[in-house]
Amino acid sequence: MKRMWVGLGLAAIGLMGWGFRVGTVQAAQDEAAKPEFYTTRVQPILQANCYRCHGGINHRGGLNIQTRAGMLKGGHDGSVLIPGDPASSLLVRLIRHEGPAKDPMPMPPKQPKLSDADIATVEQWVKAGAIMPENPQQ
Repeated sequence: MKRMWVGLGLAAIGLMGWGFRVGTVQAAQDEAAKPEFYTTRVQPILQANCYRCHGGINHRGGLNIQTRAGMLKGGHDGSVLIPGDPASSLLVRLIRHEGPAKDPMPMPPKQPKLSDADIATVEQWVKAGAIMPENPQQ
């Protein structure tokens, strides 16, 4: 009988731990759905790696990534952003260096691939709906 109670106690601890992880993942997604996540986490990545060619007055390939509307409109190769679907978003595929052969070169070009942490941040943002402030600070 004592073994059964110990087993049930360990099972309960395991379930509580699982619930905590699910809550943590949900909290991270909730955080990524806020405009502040874009301005504090995603925008600095894009500014450092993408704006030189796709921001300001530079819209190489017809793409302006400084606004959500610009990413949804896309460039010569179409939209680069599918909110909620990082696997289908060209932006994510290109920064992962996983674009199809007919796509533009991996981004950023002639530089190392973004860090896994930066890629995960962009993916998390896209998965949460790619929420941005209406007029993000440039």
